[in-house]
Amino acid sequence: MNVAIIPARGGSKRIPRKNIKEFCGKPIIAYSIETAQKSGLFEKIIVSTDDEEIARVAKDYGADVPFLRPSKLSDDFTGTGAVVAHALETLAHAGERYDFACTLYATAPLLEPSYLIKGFEKLLHSDAIFSFSATSMPFPIWRTFKITQNERCEMFWKENFSKRSQDLEEAYQDAGQFYWHNLHKTSHDVLFGSESIPILLPRHLVQDIDTLEDWVRAELMYKVLHDNTHTS
Repeated sequence: MNVAIIPARGGSKRIPRKNIKEFCGKPIIAYSIETAQKSGLFEKIIVSTDDEEIARVAKDYGADVPFLRPSKLSDDFTGTGAVVAHALETLAHAGERYDFACTLYATAPLLEPSYLIKGFEKLLHSDAIFSFSATSMPFPIWRTFKITQNERCEMFWKENFSKRSQDLEEAYQDAGQFYWHNLHKTSHDVLFGSESIPILLPRHLVQDIDTLEDWVRAELMYKVLHDNTHTS
């Protein structure tokens, strides 16, 4: 049995009310709920929130909100892991136990159900503990630099300055959309380690949404991807 857990606290700071802010016509959390529904993978889709309005919106779109998250797990310093653990423990106390859990972020409107399905199937048929969304870096990290206090440049790896991009190893990053966990196994490594399977998404389906600028960019990407007015 599988459960989807969507963390969605009410106190987002950089984008107020981010998790239910209208995104291309409906609350952004609705996209994550609908993606989970369309995948057909879950016996239950849970939204973990401390906010009555978010709970109401989540229910309107078909998610379950069997509890309100305590305030101690809803501040700026609480990690996603603690929120998911609380949700699973609360469900277990109610007699609900699952084999696989998928943490699905509330701000993932570009995610397609096929990637959720691929993540689950890859994990199910492996000895790994996690699978998660990932994507390639758009520029070789080995040639990156920082800006010093006196506003000059300092390369992290100066020895790579003259190397061709195609000669540098490709790097990947967390796409910040979903994280599958085999609940029958205990991890001894970090998420981005040997116990995890990365599910690679194309970069045009990945956009962090942490600022208003990110939000505008994500809406533009979504509109391009879902514009049915073009004809061939």
